[in-house]
Order: sequence, then structure tokens, then C-alpha cells
Amino acid sequence: MIFKKNKKSPDKKKTKTDVHEVKLAESSSEFIESVKTSLHNSSDVVVINVQPNLTIIYIEGLIDGNKFNRDVLGQLDETSVEPKVVESQMNSGDVQQTPELSKAVIALLGGAVLIHVEGFSTVVSVMIPTTDRRALAKPENESIVIGPQLGFNESLTTNVSLIRRYLVNSDLTNVSMILGEQTRTSISVMYIDGIASKEMVETVKQRINNISVDGVMDSSVLMQLIEDNSMSIFPLMVLTERPDRACSWLLNGKIIILVDGSSLVIGCPQSFIEYFQSMEDQNVKWQVASFFRMLRMIAMLLSVFFTAVYVASLTFHYEIIPQPLLIPLSESRSRVPFPPIIEALLLEFIIELLREAGARLPTKVGQTMGIVGGIVIGTAAVDAGFTSNILIIIVALGALASFTTPNFMMGNVIRILRFPIIILAGFWGFYGTMFAFCFLLIHLLRQSSLGSPFLAPFYPVRLRDWTNSIIRLPLSMTSKRPFQTRPLDSQKYDEEK
Repeated sequence: MIFKKNKKSPDKKKTKTDVHEVKLAESSSEFIESVKTSLHNSSDVVVINVQPNLTIIYIEGLIDGNKFNRDVLGQLDETSVEPKVVESQMNSGDVQQTPELSKAVIALLGGAVLIHVEGFSTVVSVMIPTTDRRALAKPENESIVIGPQLGFNESLTTNVSLIRRYLVNSDLTNVSMILGEQTRTSISVMYIDGIASKEMVETVKQRINNISVDGVMDSSVLMQLIEDNSMSIFPLMVLTERPDRACSWLLNGKIIILVDGSSLVIGCPQSFIEYFQSMEDQNVKWQVASFFRMLRMIAMLLSVFFTAVYVASLTFHYEIIPQPLLIPLSESRSRVPFPPIIEALLLEFIIELLREAGARLPTKVGQTMGIVGGIVIGTAAVDAGFTSNILIIIVALGALASFTTPNFMMGNVIRILRFPIIILAGFWGFYGTMFAFCFLLIHLLRQSSLGSPFLAPFYPVRLRDWTNSIIRLPLSMTSKRPFQTRPLDSQKYDEEK
């Protein structure tokens, strides 16, 4: 997907071009004035005159104070009379000279200290960005019982180092990119050379290069910009906060994308079935993992269609209801003044209200509000005759089933899909329900993730990959990498050994 730049007035475009062509001044006063003008005289720009011929400029809060005192101020002396000498005195590894104002300002915004020597038209930039970051902690949205209890944080360098700590491999490749005209966000595209498809790697890099936006604040935003079909409600790439899961993707020939400032990592290509797989499935016996995977798939179908089947049965198809259930259903609905479709939509809407309110409130208050609100509203609704006991059970089961999905974004999709399917079931019965099912199936068949079929390995049929799909067979039978990633090396390990 390509996002074109907004058209700007010729005057602004000319001014921006002129700024990029400006060379640094030899005079310290002119140099200070040019830098301050480029930053619109921001109050956090600090200027220090160390010696009569040396000027230091940095932005407060973007540099490491200890490194500045130790590696910059502590190294300058009376011999610092030209940029080459200043560069040789710096202890920091990332030191360079630049004669252009635009590059100097960009380095300044990235956490650099600029050292200017009177009489020279070049400046020495020393990169000492602040290391303030959140400590590594347990993943909150992908918690497991058996397995590593470590998650990514918002530091790109820390996240890349976590990947390299898991995969001590010289073929692990890290491609750095910059995205965002205003934010200039650092992005890392990682893959294992010799395993990942070169065509897919080039596709990812091309899609990122073709994006022109003001800024990207999170991995989820970048995912929406580079996925195959942004109009689909289904996420076509997966986000994870677990380093072990990201490394398992790399070992299967996939590509991961890390964004500075985000604790979530993008993995692609992905298939529909992988949204219902947990990393813990690899850490338990295959019988247990297969049972829970099938349980999640059944829960997904239950959450999407259970309430719709109830509405269709009571509205059009009484004949399919067993005789022993007709009397309890009639008694339960005897006081309800609404048709089944209105009753179901009302309860589903209340459930979503409680869920959204609980998610936005503080943790302890949200949990209390969800439990107390559900009990009070459910009991009051039945006593007032607004709904029946049986529908409350059905809606509660559907809501509970939607939370079994390990992926948060797919769980949101499942909860939203219930509403149009209930409406179709209320107007056309089982015909509407089957129409919704066929529409969703055709839509999923048409989707792709990085050019790979979204419903793989079931469409197209890849029997070899079924060993690790809805069920997970023993590890000795999953020695091949999935066809979906088109890996250059399809063998993960020698199953005979």
C-alpha cells in the first residue's frame, strides 16, 4: 500500500529544500543561531561555551547526563583546536563529522551532542542518547504457565538484543530503516538469511519504503499500513510481545518487524489458524496441545454463531428445538415483550458495554465493575421481563468463548462479527446464518498475508502442514518448515536423529 505525500505550497517546499542545502557556519554565533532557528528557538536547546573556541549544543532530556560529563566534557582540553582532534578525544563509539545543517539537526534530535570549533564549517556529533526505558517484565497479554516469562519493552535496541540472545546465529539479519517524516521512527526488519524467502523480504522492505506518513507510533499502526488488504476486518499479520514466539517465527522462515517505542513485534506471513495457537502449545505434550487447540476453534464457532442460532430457531425454526426444551423456552420468554432479535442484540450490547468499561477502568475497579455489573444487570433484566434466563446463559457462554482466543485482535473481530450475524439470523433465519458463514468463508479464501494464502494449509491443501495446525502431532513429525513461508531450507531438524 502506497501513501502519497500531501501537496504543499511551493513556498513551503522551497523553504524545506533550502534548509537541507544549508552548510554549517564557521562562526560560533552564526552556528548557534542557525541551529536554534531550525528548532524554532525551542526552550530545551542547551548551549554551552566550554572554551573560547568550543561550543556544545544538545537537547535537554535526550542525552545521557553521565556519559555527557564523562565522555564529552571530561575529554575536552586546550588541545581541542580542530574537529579532527575533538573527534579523536571522544570515547563514545558513534562519533562523526558533518558539514550539513540538516544532518546535524537530525543527529541532535536523535540524542547527539554537537561540538563546534570556531573557524571550521564542520561539526562533531557524539551520539549519547538517554537509556531511560521500562524494565523487562512478564508479557501481560500472552501469559503462559510453562515457558519463558519474559516480554519485549519499548526499546528497539533491547528488543533486538533479546532476539539475538535467543538466536545466536550469524545468519540472523537486521535491516534498519527510518519511517515517518515527523517522527523519524527507527524500524528493524529481521530474518534468517538462507531460510527466509528473499522475495518476501524484498516485499516487506518495499512496502515500508513506499509509505509516506508523518509518523508511526506503534507496531499496530505499521501493520495496518503494510498488510495485504487494509479493508478486511481480519488482521492479516500477528503482533506478539513474546521473544520466544518471535524467534519461533524466524526459525520457520518468517519475517519480524520491530518498531522503536513499541513493545509489540509484527510477524508475517501468518495464517488464520495461527491466531488460535499459543506458544505454550509447543511446551506441553502433543495430546494436551491438540485438545486445547480444538477447544479454541470450537469456542470461536460457538461465540460467533451460538446466539444467532438461538435467534433463528425461536423466530423461524421451532421444529428443530427438542420437545423437552419447548416448555422451558416458552415459560422463560412468556414475559419478554421483545422479539428474539431485539432481545439478543440488547444483551450482546450490554455485555460489550461491561467489557469496554472494565478495560478502561483501573484494574481492581474494572474487575469489580465487571462482576457486580454483570450480576446486577442480568438479574434485574430477568426480573423486569426484558430478557429470558436461557438467553443470558447463551450470551454469557458466547462472550466467555470469545476470550479463549490467544490473540487479542482476533478476539475483537470475533466479538464484532456476532452482531451482523444475529441481525441476518433475525431476518432470514438459518438462511441468513448460512449466508453469513459462506460470506466469511469466501472472504477468508480471498485474503493473503504477504502474498501467501491466509487459509493455509487448508487452502491450498498442504497435508504436510496439517501436522501442526488444528492439532499438533509429536515433534518428530513436525520437522519441516511450513510451505506458507516458502523457505529456502525446508528442513528444521533431522527427525531420524
